[in-house]
Amino acid sequence: MNDIYLRQLQKNIRHGRLDVTLADGQTHSFGADGPRAGIVLHDDGVLGRILRDPEMMLGETYMDGTWDAVDGNLLALFEVSMLNFPEQRPEQRNRFAYLLQKLIARGNRIAHSYRNVAHHYDLDEWLFRRFLDEDMQYSCGYFYEPNISLEEAQRAKCRHVMNKLRLQPGQRVLDIGCGWGGLALYLAEHAGVKVTGLTLSREQLRVAESRARERGLEGQVEFRLQDYREHHGNYDRIASVGMFEHVGVRHYRDYFDQVRRLLAHDGIALLHTIGRSGPPGATNPWIEKYIFPGGYNPALSEVSRAIENSGLVSCDIEVLRLHYAKTLAVWHQRFRAHRAEVERRMGERFCRMWEFYLASCEAAFRWRDLVVFQVQLTHRLDAAPITRAYLYREGDKTGVPAPETARAWQAD
Repeated sequence: MNDIYLRQLQKNIRHGRLDVTLADGQTHSFGADGPRAGIVLHDDGVLGRILRDPEMMLGETYMDGTWDAVDGNLLALFEVSMLNFPEQRPEQRNRFAYLLQKLIARGNRIAHSYRNVAHHYDLDEWLFRRFLDEDMQYSCGYFYEPNISLEEAQRAKCRHVMNKLRLQPGQRVLDIGCGWGGLALYLAEHAGVKVTGLTLSREQLRVAESRARERGLEGQVEFRLQDYREHHGNYDRIASVGMFEHVGVRHYRDYFDQVRRLLAHDGIALLHTIGRSGPPGATNPWIEKYIFPGGYNPALSEVSRAIENSGLVSCDIEVLRLHYAKTLAVWHQRFRAHRAEVERRMGERFCRMWEFYLASCEAAFRWRDLVVFQVQLTHRLDAAPITRAYLYREGDKTGVPAPETARAWQAD
């Protein structure tokens, strides 16, 4: 039976080389020049399971321990795979699974959103501290130079968001999807604003409130366990970083209508979200099942259409390419450095799941169509500057001014 699947590999591998070692010890090589990767199969039937449903079974069989990448190099295996096997369009997948996913996406109502967020973000804070930066930023950094540290890149991301919001001391800011509070605390400390942060994760709420107390910011920053649709208020600025991926296509209009209601007439909002550089697609089924239930990365056309229908104005759209690939590479490296600790605490299967998650996501940002969109939104055409000069000072090699300098020239 393996002969059938080996012939399939022979037919498809045209870019790079793939070495496949079967359970009986025989190794077969496919392709030629270019990147090289290897896979070692520990079960006689696993190759067929993978090739019949690669987007689900590659991850599940790895979690089961039925195969390993040569030298543990999952990223090389993903590179060769993605170069030779195009991503399946939603309609090409198992019809039942496709319809089920559309039903799930439609059901991202408030109760479902709390449940979906708890699945991932209510994992022990201890785990995330093993691989995130010191400030626990769980979204892509801003690598204004190629060799800066993850900590520098995450601070640069916060500065970039702050600059696009054009903050002034005393303004009221809403942070939709505040995570462990890193951005909210940064804006409060560096821009002198008052921030309300919303999260659906009890663990994130606990950590964020603790961090605010430690920094003496209780009177300046407030965190709430609340869905954005349940919130009321009026804000000068709104930020949403790494949350929109959990909204669900069916609720995009609800989301932007709520931003419009909450944002002051002369206010500025900034949406930072993973997206697709290509047309609309579907969430990888393995990611949907094990990592981010209810998650979806939109095409720019899907975001733009919802913004247009809400009546908000898109003042600036920036596409961050490869920044998340670099971020995920560091996260994966740090996770592997702590793998023995994580295994003792959470088990081998969890470790393999997390490795597959981090490596496959990095690969998707390198060799698929995943990018990050930053969309600046207002009610009025004149609410934000009409050029990007306020973001990038002439002669500033980083392109991201230091916070104290940024406040001075933003006020001009």
